[in-house]
Amino acid sequence: MANTIELLQTGKRDRLIELEKKYQAKWQKDGLFEVNAPSPDELKGLSPAEVQDQYPKWFGNFPYPYMNGSLHLGHAFTISKIEFAAGYQRLLGKRVLFPHGLHATGMPIKAAADKIIREMEMFGPDFEQFDAEALDDKPGLNGPAAPSAAVGKATKGKIAAKSTGLTYQFQIMLSIGVPRTEIKKFADPHHWLEHFPPICKEDNNAMGNRIDWRRSFVTTDLNPYYDSFVRWQMNKLHALGKVKFGERYTIYSPKDGQPCMDHDRSDGEGVNPQEYTGVKMGVVEWSPAAKAIEGKVGGRKVFLVAATLRPETMYGQTNCFVGTSIKYGVFAINDTEAFVCTYRAARNMAFQGLSPERGQTLQLLEIDGAALVGTKIQAPFGLAPEVYVLPMDGVLAAKGTGVVTSVPSDSPDDFATLNDLRKKSEFYKIDRTWVSIDPIPVLTTPTYGELTAPRLVEKLKIQSQKDVKQLAEAKEIAYKEGFYGGVMLVGEFKGLSVQEAKPKVRASMIEQGLAFAYAEPENPVVSRSADECVVALMDQWYMDYGEPIWRSQAERLMETWTVETRNLFEATLAWLNQWACARTYGLGSKLPWDPQFMVESLSDSTIYMAYYTVAHLLHDGDIFGRKPGPLGVSVEQMTDEAWEYVFCNGPWPDPEPFPKEKADALKHEFNYFYPFDMRSSGKDLVQNNLTFLLYNHAAIFPEDKWPKGIRTNGHLMLNGKKMSKSTGNSLTLREGVQKFGADAMRLSLADAGDGVEDANFDEKTANANILRLHTLMTWCEEMIKDEANLRTGPKNSYHDRVFEEEIVDLINITKNHYDATAFKDALKFGFYELQSARDWYREVTADIGMHADLVKYWIRVATLMITPFAPHFAEYIWTELLKEPRSVQLALWPDPERTADRSIIETGVYMRGTLKTIRDAEITLLKRLQKGKKGKGGEDTLFDPKKPKAVRIYIATKFPEWQETCVQAVKESYSNPDDKVDDAKVRNILIEKGLIKDKRAMPFIQAFKKRMSEIGVNVAFRRTLLFSESEILKELLPLEDVEVFSVEEALQREGHGFTRTIIESSEPGSPAFEYRNV
Repeated sequence: MANTIELLQTGKRDRLIELEKKYQAKWQKDGLFEVNAPSPDELKGLSPAEVQDQYPKWFGNFPYPYMNGSLHLGHAFTISKIEFAAGYQRLLGKRVLFPHGLHATGMPIKAAADKIIREMEMFGPDFEQFDAEALDDKPGLNGPAAPSAAVGKATKGKIAAKSTGLTYQFQIMLSIGVPRTEIKKFADPHHWLEHFPPICKEDNNAMGNRIDWRRSFVTTDLNPYYDSFVRWQMNKLHALGKVKFGERYTIYSPKDGQPCMDHDRSDGEGVNPQEYTGVKMGVVEWSPAAKAIEGKVGGRKVFLVAATLRPETMYGQTNCFVGTSIKYGVFAINDTEAFVCTYRAARNMAFQGLSPERGQTLQLLEIDGAALVGTKIQAPFGLAPEVYVLPMDGVLAAKGTGVVTSVPSDSPDDFATLNDLRKKSEFYKIDRTWVSIDPIPVLTTPTYGELTAPRLVEKLKIQSQKDVKQLAEAKEIAYKEGFYGGVMLVGEFKGLSVQEAKPKVRASMIEQGLAFAYAEPENPVVSRSADECVVALMDQWYMDYGEPIWRSQAERLMETWTVETRNLFEATLAWLNQWACARTYGLGSKLPWDPQFMVESLSDSTIYMAYYTVAHLLHDGDIFGRKPGPLGVSVEQMTDEAWEYVFCNGPWPDPEPFPKEKADALKHEFNYFYPFDMRSSGKDLVQNNLTFLLYNHAAIFPEDKWPKGIRTNGHLMLNGKKMSKSTGNSLTLREGVQKFGADAMRLSLADAGDGVEDANFDEKTANANILRLHTLMTWCEEMIKDEANLRTGPKNSYHDRVFEEEIVDLINITKNHYDATAFKDALKFGFYELQSARDWYREVTADIGMHADLVKYWIRVATLMITPFAPHFAEYIWTELLKEPRSVQLALWPDPERTADRSIIETGVYMRGTLKTIRDAEITLLKRLQKGKKGKGGEDTLFDPKKPKAVRIYIATKFPEWQETCVQAVKESYSNPDDKVDDAKVRNILIEKGLIKDKRAMPFIQAFKKRMSEIGVNVAFRRTLLFSESEILKELLPLEDVEVFSVEEALQREGHGFTRTIIESSEPGSPAFEYRNV
């Protein structure tokens, strides 16, 4: 059942959509978003700085979406960040380039096409043999038709086939509106790229996005120009030594027969190989239940193998653990050895040279974990050379080998389990002699001494192995304490720090044949072909990310707009290392020097932003590059040397492949627009593609072409919940536009959020935005129509001054938020607050009327400031009502070229606040009278609401002494360099001044700190008003009778009608009120 709302009345929406379609058609016809570099003659003799000063540009882009379905609202959210920024930068008079590519590289489309082939074999060419009753055959454009190739760790952010609730690929195709008789065409992966790109373009245009479609292209070798570009990129990286070949661990799909990189996965994006030490614990004597194994292993020596991350602790083994409910196998490793472990672990080992035949496990027999309990084994490097196999509740079949070494001196889990077994040996069906070995000190730490685990178990009050939460905490503490502060007490490396000893112990164990290197995925990974992936040790082409010099270049970070994004980059750069860059299955460009491989999808999408700058000259809007563009340069002519000349100032080849002036035209466009100014992306791509982008730019381009900024956002929820097609809580971009209209949807995208935390698209907000836009449009129409009836002449009303200054102030505030890409705040001040200022002006000038010049000024400003968000609405107001001859897309920001008068602004704030306070006070008094309560001072009221009313206003010229003390405490505790208040110091000062127990103090300080952030530190500490309260009140308050007294004057009259408690509640900027009858 759908969880999205239904719109009951659509007349206003339909009117807005009618205008949107009208202006979209005109913009496309006029080519408003097609932008070129200034001509060489215009730039002749100018330095790069002078070029940007006289001909400023802005280049924004986002990750090209995968062409396996319609764009969904999450795409629209990420796109909107570039779209809003592009609209704003156009208002600043810049040449704005916003291109849009179409991604097809990788496995998703090929995997989906292969599924259709299999389903046609099962159900017939039109799937006519499928049980129709089990099929929900309702068409509608509902998102990706194949698993998405982008975004996010694990499954987060994906609303593709996995969440549709549909079983077969052809069902997914039906659900997105593909007719049953057409589905067979999608068995050809190339057909996907004929079908979905036009839909993508239509949807973007329907949203009103300012895209230069001449520069669009499809990736893979289907576009030979782009293919040539990728081959040049890879050849250059190879020549620079950035692409290497060698044996390394990689996540691998046995079913696909190739590495399974992030974009090849349906589950497990961001998961890497986890390297362990496989410890070989030779069987000394089988338990009675496992005795039968002896004659079934072909004379092989049998080892229980454990995967450990702490080889340095192996000296302290007291036993080993297995899971009693786990099924174990005895696997032949070679002719002389067999390992006892889980099948999952053996499958990983088979791809790491630890099986008779690569990729094949040879299981000799299967045995229950319970049968292994009581087996005596050797403990490699153990001070207790022989130990027993014991049961443990927490052993996982999905982690490690299913066999766990036990070192109770340093593992809280092992110590807790050992205690349990000793206390309940009968319950666990073990012989007490099997648990006779006490924890053996292996290393010492500054905090916990020689027995870290027992001390932590005691400290955290851990009672048994079932205290999972406390044990997890203890485990983390023990590992960090041991690794960073531990010193070895025993063994060959006694006296060394654990950090030094760890690799040495591992190497020694492996050298002596007591251990081996083992790896597995750190978390489950499933390929798009539904294969559980393993870690394989294999020869492959890989990018040498993490190489120290290259990493230092990539770490020269650009603008990120948020601290969170910068932290994500720094964390990724700290751990990212070698990355497989080639595959054999899917779509893509062939590796130039080893064409049996293709470039994987995250490696061919790192510098394509540069390709945007020249694409229109090479193939001019033909996304497949089937014919040369305006320059008439053929694919064959775009040699590596030509690309090097265009992008990297390489020498022009001799003989030349084509006339040099054509190459100079390409170089001219690139040099003007590059580097890009902003890239918008989901935050999940920082851990791979965005960081790859930094590495690749650093390797390929000169430093002045490195990215200027990368902005990231969180995932988009819908109506406060994760988007999911199976629950009906989903919207495609097209559905959003059809349901709410482009501008109302865009306003809601702007309002959804700007940080890296998850944002929320609220359909109720989108619906309300329809009314907001229509109401504002109607009001503007009325004002223009009735202009003759508005007040003219000098703007001599104080309200005129306040209104004009507030407009100026809101222009400047909104601009600051646009500059910071804080679009939610830009919308708040440039749309909502601006209308609030107009509403107040309209209210307080009801007697004299609004001034015509200010009304038109407000309409112009409102139109221009909303243009990035609601361009269709703005176009209507700009050209139809204000009769401007050129499109609002060509208009400039309404720069007042000055700051607002703060005294006037504060007057306006004071006026609003005071009037609201007076009204609230009257309402409170009326409620009190209705309940028969007495006044603030306990006296009987002197106010009869049925009679004409008046008010006495009490004005304070200084703050209460306790408040001044609090403010001074904050001032003394404030650090200007850190822009932070030391709360501990504030508390100490309050204790010293005797105010710490005053219940008014801390709430006041919290409110004051909030005011510091809102109005600025200097203004907040100033604590004086920029205007005279008495003059403003006497001139402006719309009351029948107003008396204004200073606090001092009022206290002298204390008595009848002058209540002390009310008088003393007054503060500067916050007068007190007392009503009376006249």
